[in-house]
Amino acid sequence: MDFYNLSMEGGNSWSDDESDISQKGTGVFIPNLGLIDNDGNQEENSISIDILPDDMHEKILSRLPLSVIFKASCVCKKWNEIIHSKKFTLSDASILSDKTWYFMFTSSAEPVGYLYDPGMRKWYNFELPFMVHHTWKISQSCGLVCFMDDETSKDMYICNPITKEYECLKSPSSPCFPVYNALAFSVGQSNSEYTISVIRSMQASDDFFLWNFSVHVYNSNEKTWLPPVMGAMRGWRPGDVSVICNNVLYVLVFCTRPNEFQNLHGLVTYDLASTKSSIGMLRDESVILAPCALTCGRLMNVQRKVVLVGGIGRPDRPGVIKGIGIWVLDGNLWTEITRMPHKFVQGFGELDDVFASSGGGDLIYIQSYGGTALLVYDMDKRQWFWSQKCLMHKKFPLEIFSGFCFEPRLQFM
Repeated sequence: MDFYNLSMEGGNSWSDDESDISQKGTGVFIPNLGLIDNDGNQEENSISIDILPDDMHEKILSRLPLSVIFKASCVCKKWNEIIHSKKFTLSDASILSDKTWYFMFTSSAEPVGYLYDPGMRKWYNFELPFMVHHTWKISQSCGLVCFMDDETSKDMYICNPITKEYECLKSPSSPCFPVYNALAFSVGQSNSEYTISVIRSMQASDDFFLWNFSVHVYNSNEKTWLPPVMGAMRGWRPGDVSVICNNVLYVLVFCTRPNEFQNLHGLVTYDLASTKSSIGMLRDESVILAPCALTCGRLMNVQRKVVLVGGIGRPDRPGVIKGIGIWVLDGNLWTEITRMPHKFVQGFGELDDVFASSGGGDLIYIQSYGGTALLVYDMDKRQWFWSQKCLMHKKFPLEIFSGFCFEPRLQFM
């Protein structure tokens, strides 16, 4: 039986320009914040902004950057009430930001990190309501982020990082421990329902070329996991990368017959609206081959399209990166959008599995595991740019940096 827990923290503990990650910030967005008017110091002839109707106040506040709105809640009682009203969070606030923000964290034992706002080009000291490790699977959609502990595969969280509200639910049961797990998450247009997909794969007995896998789908309306959909692949195995786009699940697969395919990665799809109870045996013709020898491949939903980001491997040494590219899936073909300028590539190293990437809205973020350098690509403007320098630092030499992006929203669902 699934267990659910909705928790609301006492408020965001974040502040800008914090140099010490161990500090918890100033808590500028507190739901139960009590404010005191100081009317006695106002002149009799002064004109108060309170004479404006509430809908005018809402329009004014909705034009502010999202990070400023949190601080605006401290200006006066009226603004505090409006910002925390259900009407404001469900209407005006839903269009406040069309740019995803990026949360960077390390393997620290504390759920703290830095949050990057590309609109204001600023980093904020920020804290999540629970601990997240770099080995966890993370997927975001429409302001919500889904977290899954990949080491235990027992607990999952659906969280709004801005409001710090979250749900806890149990992962789908499995008869044996899978070799690979992949997580995909999608929120419906009404923000009242969401879909979680967990893909698990394991080797079939002693046959290295045959892999069984299962697709587990969570129905938020029924608050239950649907019966798993079973399948198998010969010569390919599902990995740990997947995404949902337009109600279709996309899973990155790896070729177990390296001598037969130059490009060792491919893509398989599953229609989440399908009524079939089993996928059956997937064959070579059902695999969409990757555009090149790929390293650090990541799938993401950007501008409602399936986007692939990865290192471009050398023909003679596929595990060595000669560049980093971005592709968009058009039918069954990949269209290259851009390649990272060579002067930027040097900052991410040449070996496999040295950087992570995530994207949403119009932005794609690429970050090195070894440092805080964060490179951003704007799909709309077709531009590369570095974020402002992040103040996060290593506590020990081999500490790994990681992160994820999400769309900032004030409402939970």
